Amino acid sequence: MSLDNRGLAYADGFFTTMGVIDGLILWSDYHYRRLVSHAKALQLNINSEELLAVLQLYAQQLEQGMLKLVVTRAAQDVRGYGYTPSTNGSDCEIWLKATAMRVSTVLQLSLPDGNLVPIQPTASAICLASQIACLPPPLAGLKSLNRLDNVLASGELQRIKAEPLASKLASTLGEGLLRDMGGQWVEGTMSNVFYQLAEAPLSESKTSSSIHKDNENYLTTGQWYTPSMAQSGVAGVMRQVIIDALSTTQYPVIIRSLQDEDLPKLTHLFFCNALRGIMPMSSLTLLSGDVVDFESV
Repeated sequence: MSLDNRGLAYADGFFTTMGVIDGLILWSDYHYRRLVSHAKALQLNINSEELLAVLQLYAQQLEQGMLKLVVTRAAQDVRGYGYTPSTNGSDCEIWLKATAMRVSTVLQLSLPDGNLVPIQPTASAICLASQIACLPPPLAGLKSLNRLDNVLASGELQRIKAEPLASKLASTLGEGLLRDMGGQWVEGTMSNVFYQLAEAPLSESKTSSSIHKDNENYLTTGQWYTPSMAQSGVAGVMRQVIIDALSTTQYPVIIRSLQDEDLPKLTHLFFCNALRGIMPMSSLTLLSGDVVDFESV
């Protein structure tokens, strides 16, 4: 790779990671939408239909695993950050990595639209001290190549797992919850987050636990919320899949900020991404050290 590569020099580009099962790209329509929206936002010239067709051919050859697509702006004649207001300025370079691996589908939930989504074993989560950046409208929600805030947050999570005194917590710790510079809790280190809130003080409310125990489908009982991606975070593929799937149910997902004062009132919480599907949490450790326990799936 040349040092003139804009992705390497300035993180001028984006990426998307796709699971492949039986030679098919999972949620391919949503990845296609990401190609279109990100190319438009970054002013890159991409034939998204042709690119998706090529990706589908690679998926057929891979059969089972992961495809990671990286798109960067082509090297420019002008010096520095700028790019020329011409066809050359919108040209891009495309990189693809195919990895053979097993995409876990042992346990699955059925969405209201009939699609199946993987669900991982229940784990625990922790609020991290690391924060993610607030971004202007053209960049907020994009899966751009600049993921340094997530890199540092993931490092913090790994350090917590490695601490000798945290051995009991580390054995079940699956994800860390991140807030942005505005103080709102937005996402996980590698995922989006959905949550439910108690309608009454936890000591008085029995509604949520009894409903969930009597219902086989974790997603379609009760009101789920997810934070906005309008100023920070990544608008993930699985996040949108879930929002769309629940849009015609009794309880469509509500976009709602997650504040410090909400955390003790949480009754359910899960993280999600396009590879792992749904990652339900049994508890959340707050910055204070207090633990909020949730109902199991």
